[in-house]
Amino acid sequence: MTDKIKTLREAEEKERAVLVGLSCRIFSEEENSSEESLSELAALLDTAGGEVVATVLQNRGEPDVRSYIGEGKAREIAELVKANDAVLVVFDNELSPSQERSLEEIMDCRVLDRSGLILDIFAGRARTAEGKLQVELAQYKYLLPRLTGMWGHLVRQTASGGKSPIGTRGPGETQLETDRRHVRIHMQKLEKQLEDVRRTRELQRKRRRKNEIPVVAIVGYTNAGKSTLLNRLTGSNIEANNRLFDTLDTSTRYLRISDGCEVVISDTVGFIRRLPTHLIEAFKATLEELEYADLILHVIDVSNPDWIAQAKVTEKLIDELAGENVPRLEVFNKADVCPVEELLGKGLLISARTGEGIDELLAAIEKEVGRSTMRVRLHLPFKRGDLVEILRREARIEKLDYTPEGIEIEAVVKESLYGKVKDYVVTNDAL
Repeated sequence: MTDKIKTLREAEEKERAVLVGLSCRIFSEEENSSEESLSELAALLDTAGGEVVATVLQNRGEPDVRSYIGEGKAREIAELVKANDAVLVVFDNELSPSQERSLEEIMDCRVLDRSGLILDIFAGRARTAEGKLQVELAQYKYLLPRLTGMWGHLVRQTASGGKSPIGTRGPGETQLETDRRHVRIHMQKLEKQLEDVRRTRELQRKRRRKNEIPVVAIVGYTNAGKSTLLNRLTGSNIEANNRLFDTLDTSTRYLRISDGCEVVISDTVGFIRRLPTHLIEAFKATLEELEYADLILHVIDVSNPDWIAQAKVTEKLIDELAGENVPRLEVFNKADVCPVEELLGKGLLISARTGEGIDELLAAIEKEVGRSTMRVRLHLPFKRGDLVEILRREARIEKLDYTPEGIEIEAVVKESLYGKVKDYVVTNDAL
């Protein structure tokens, strides 16, 4: 009974919202709102802690300059807001700051667009210091052009989001900043801190390159099952829930595939259609890992009816962030809950939840990143001690012993290095 009361109380505390989408002839397919994109917006609202009470999809020749959907339609939605005791209207499309202010005046409630909602979710979900820095910078870029006239409903913002209404979980200032110059100065400080993060990551990458450890990045649309896959591959216990943007902070683990193949594998933030540009920019300290990856695993949720469109969105973002030269493997996830006969032969079919297809995936990863390496056992004479330093720089030494007869070494070397040490090889195994 107690649990039931708690559930009812939580349902009562959810902010009631009306969702609005606009479809125009002059919009591109990606810009237009649709039943599918509104359904995704509803899932985003649920992630943010809100509840959908009504949905409106408006068709127009072009958006209204002042009120976006037209003043008459805006007043209709205002009545809908009153009738349903809603406190928030969320637009599926991008609104200008002036349009937001006009709509708030007409509807007499808070108005938020898709980008604002996504940023609000990020503000409530970031956990690491780096993640919080990235979110804070992205929010300031979003809020800067909206300073005029908007502080009235941003009454007090808390650092962690707390009980703040959806769309007001801001960077956590102790007082409202109305001076744009101060905001820009703060943004510059954040950018400098993020630059320090990038330098730290570059040092980590150099150490990995020195040790010849390949980097595998898991990417995909939000809620495709990336964290579940990382848990399955590495035995980790990263929280993985069935909701959008459950993972914001990058998780990195070592994965030993076989005796001779070990990789660093990272789970990245999920992609989504119409991801705010300034959010991509702010998150480059994390997402630039894609550019340095030896292999990208593109995880696709084939149980989602819209998976083809989602895969295209992800591919476009991968091209932008990583370029077209990084090897990729398409990994069709959740194959256990949908008929995927048409996918046979097109990619790797797996279920991160049940473990189906994981052995085949590991073999494919090893084939891609370990194809030019081999494990060797060497016996070096003391006069060839120079090779020890070369091995330290360019190979992964797993065992090194100095004996009266010489230097015994076990190492994983690339094919390019093998020619330098082959005269001293006792045994070798191709990997």
